[in-house]
Amino acid sequence: MAFSFRAVLIAGVRWYQRNISANTPPCCKYYPSCSNYAIQALERYGAFKGGLLAVLRLLRCRPWSRGGIDDVPQRYSVFYRFSWSKAHEEPRLTPLATTQGEAHR
Repeated sequence: MAFSFRAVLIAGVRWYQRNISANTPPCCKYYPSCSNYAIQALERYGAFKGGLLAVLRLLRCRPWSRGGIDDVPQRYSVFYRFSWSKAHEEPRLTPLATTQGEAHR
């Protein structure tokens, strides 16, 4: 049996969704929610890169942020939100098709 740090991180996020997030009112300003974003980033880019994107997303989720649609970037870059980045993506008005688990917050 191979150890997968990515699987451990995803299991931790899913535990949070079931045991903590499910017992609190929805409050995320972004779509998808921060926990779903983290799972998508971990699945797409692995433990290190996906984890870094998830942490950066959590840092953006603050009271004075605008929120809105913020999908995991199609090409990896921590700078995908900046127009000068080669991985830049314009903000979307509709979310990308979701992969799984959108019933969780």
